[in-house]
Amino acid sequence: MVSMSDPKRLVIGISGASGVIYGVRLLQALKPLPVETHLVMTRTAEVTLAHETRLKVSAVRRLADVAYRVDDLAAAISSGSFRTMGMIVAPCSMRSLGEIAHGITSNLLTRAADVVLKERRKLALVVRETPLHAIHLRNMATLAEMGVLIAPPVPAFYNKPKTIDDIIDHSVGRVLDLFDLDTGNVKRWS
Repeated sequence: MVSMSDPKRLVIGISGASGVIYGVRLLQALKPLPVETHLVMTRTAEVTLAHETRLKVSAVRRLADVAYRVDDLAAAISSGSFRTMGMIVAPCSMRSLGEIAHGITSNLLTRAADVVLKERRKLALVVRETPLHAIHLRNMATLAEMGVLIAPPVPAFYNKPKTIDDIIDHSVGRVLDLFDLDTGNVKRWS
């Protein structure tokens, strides 16, 4: 368990965009690290999980140290006094991105992201949509201007991936690099 005086806590949000495996793999990658994970999944993330994987929601929740219901707006992660390193939303749907960009806190995922912003903590959004229209781009620009890290899971090929898992692990590792967390799964440019 993490000391209350020096918390190493990271909030993981999983929204309903395609690519739910990125959120799952983040939780798996963080498991051996000395980081307490706090998970919130939207209802559409749960639906997407069923469509894209064979995993059950309960299995994903067990990967986190603490898991919250998306409608639990009184959860610890909804308060700025609950200290964290920040938050990663992976994948991040354009709906969630739009709500975060405009301060709409209709569920715990967007509320937790709003808290991260107001407390000036690190927020990384693994946005999953293509092609992008002007509203998507404006919302991303608005967030980037506030210091949010927009980190679409764009595959790298200098590492010579052999499987989809290699591509996913590299993207997840690069996002964790943004929080100075090294899982050892990123093949570095040399």
